[in-house]
Order: sequence, then structure tokens, then C-alpha cells
Amino acid sequence: MNYNRCGKSGLLLPQISLGLWHNFGSFDDLKNAEQIIVNAFDNGITHFDLANNYGPVPGSAEENFGGIVKRNFQGFMRDQLVISTKAGYKMWDGPYGDWGSRKYLITSLNQSLKRMNLEYVDIFYSHRPDPETPVEETMMALDYAVKSGKALYAGISNYNAEQAQEAIKILKDLGTPSLIHQPKYSMFERSPENGLLDVLEENGVGCIAFSPLAQGLLTSKYLKGIPAGSRASNPNGSLQTTDITEDILQKIQLLNKLAQKRDQTLAQMAIAWLLKDRRITSVLIGASSVAQLYENLKSLEQLTFSEEELQQIESILRGII
Repeated sequence: MNYNRCGKSGLLLPQISLGLWHNFGSFDDLKNAEQIIVNAFDNGITHFDLANNYGPVPGSAEENFGGIVKRNFQGFMRDQLVISTKAGYKMWDGPYGDWGSRKYLITSLNQSLKRMNLEYVDIFYSHRPDPETPVEETMMALDYAVKSGKALYAGISNYNAEQAQEAIKILKDLGTPSLIHQPKYSMFERSPENGLLDVLEENGVGCIAFSPLAQGLLTSKYLKGIPAGSRASNPNGSLQTTDITEDILQKIQLLNKLAQKRDQTLAQMAIAWLLKDRRITSVLIGASSVAQLYENLKSLEQLTFSEEELQQIESILRGII
């Protein structure tokens, strides 16, 4: 594992980090989850990313992760981990369990620390901008989280370029510079290229990309359509059958052929494609098994692309070939 400096901060993050959005919550195999996390750490993944509502029962991923940390990473070992959590999506009913008020963010952080049995998290994020709350209030909550010792760093997620620029300036003026931004970014989701990556680079803020495999589209899973048991086969899932068009299937198949020529899987190439950009500090992967974790880690064996390969990828994504 190689480690990249996060923006202009002193913090190093692994090129690949592990996200606990799926497979670590209330309905999942806890033994399997523990094996994934321990094996991830043994292979150099020091950064584990959560949010208050990860579950599917909100809070259950944090609760399970806290138990895993207690059993495997006590004492000095905790100091070898970078643990992040977020607040910004609905966590509980009533007027104070959602969005970006100071009331919600600080209350949520206190709950997260209790669930994980931690004194602090390394990174606390505003999970999304709140259109009804002044951004100053949201950033002041992050500033308080850091200055109170409940978090070491502040971060933002799902902010566009303009929103990020404003949030970053406010945090800087408060004396708690934004460490990192977590946008959705993959071959199929290119919006960070519309100014956001430039804003982060200009302000010395790191970037960690989530959903690098487009929720499984950029894997071999959907090469022949929608298999039973896949995320897209679940009508209540975050990936819908309508997302998998004939055009998308054709692009996946062409990208897969290119990946094979590179002696990679499609997933490995998709992760490597993100890491080719020096502005990307880390790529946030998920894993449903130790075997899948190892498969994704192999992407680090081939991170370089020829100009011809990059041009071919762009042509495929634009539907030119």
C-alpha cells in the first residue's frame, strides 16, 4: 500500500480506503464483516469510512464497527486507524434528525462516538449541503467538533464546486481548514471534473472518491444483464434496473475488453483510472467478502495508463466506439 498526502495537510491516507456503507450493518454477517476489516488493515488499509445512517438500520454499521475495533484494535492499534463518520442525511424522526443544523450535527456526532465507543473520530464530515441552513452554521458545527476534540479534522461531502469553495473559505477563516472532500466519482459519474477538483487543488484540500465502481456497474457483474441477487435486482436498492440501459451495457462490455488487455478486471481498471489523477488522495471501496477485497487491492499493481488507453476509455464513455 502506498499513502498519499491529503491535500496540503500532514495526514497520509492509503490509496484505497474501506467504506462501510453496505455489508457491515444490521442484516449482515458480523463475522464476515470483521474478517474484511482485519484483512483490510493487514494489507495497509488504515482508513475506514462510515456515516451515522449506514445500516440499513441507522447506526448499526457504526455499532458493529465499534465492536470490531474493541476486539481487534485496542490501545496503540487505535492510533494506527483513521476513522471517519458523517452526518447530513436522515438519522431519526422529528425536526432535529436531518440535514445540517448545528443541533443535528453535534448531537449526531455524540451519538456516533457512543455507538463506536470512541473518544474521537479522525474525520467528521458534513454529508451534504443543507439548502435551508446557512453554510456558516454548518461549518461552525464542524469547527466546534474539531476544537472540542471530538474530531481531529473536518470534511465535506457531496458539495459542488461553488458550495465547496464557500465552505472551505468559512472553515479556513474559523481556523479549522477543510481536510478533505468526498464526492461521487467514477468513469460513469464525471461531475467532479466540472470545477470541483480544481477548487480542491487550489485550496489544498484532499479528495476521496466514493462509488468508484458506480454501485457495481463497473464490474463483471452486469456484463450479461442483471443477475439475480444483485443490487439492481432489488426494487428497493440504490441501483435500479432503469439505470442499466443497452447503452450502458455496451460501454461496460467495451471497457471490460480493454481491462482484459491490461491484464485487469473491469473493477481494477476503474479504481486505477481514478488513482491516475494526482488530485485523488484515496479511492473508497466497498467489499462483501475478503476475496472481493483482495481483488480490488490488485488494482494497485497497475496504475499507469498509456495515452492510447485513456483516449480509448474516453471514446467508449462518449459512445464514439
